[in-house]
Amino acid sequence: MPKISVEVPAELLNDLDEHVGEDGKFVNRSEAIRASVRKTLDILDDIDERQGRLDDEQ
Repeated sequence: MPKISVEVPAELLNDLDEHVGEDGKFVNRSEAIRASVRKTLDILDDIDERQGRLDDEQ
């Protein structure tokens, strides 16, 4: 799996950390970030589909 480096504002990281850990939805930050990216891409696909911008082959 490729690794990337990205700067994240402290406010976003603090919000993210509320969902990570023993009592959180995610085991670690990496898992939370991957889930967020996946969800964002799904939403963008939905928008593109509504706007007729997706190829029929997808």
